[in-house]
Amino acid sequence: MTDAAAPRRVRVRVEGRVQGVAFRAHTADAARAAAVAGWVRNRTDGSVEACLEGAPDAVERVVAAMRAGPRFARVRTLEIWDEASEGDRFFEIRR
Repeated sequence: MTDAAAPRRVRVRVEGRVQGVAFRAHTADAARAAAVAGWVRNRTDGSVEACLEGAPDAVERVVAAMRAGPRFARVRTLEIWDEASEGDRFFEIRR
């Protein structure tokens, strides 16, 4: 049986119209509101990548916010995969 309180860490990659539409700020706002640590950055291929770490339900809320995106974003695909916890303590926007 898994411990429901154990943190979950996921990496998320989002494709579509996700750069130049405040997607990173949107993700950071959702992560901070949910007390999720990690980071978000634009990739050179036009996608956005993020690592999210925190309570499983909080991580799922941030993923849902990323799936919806900010007003002018258009999410075409969203991939998620689990990673080992790294003990991140805060959330940052990377370049």
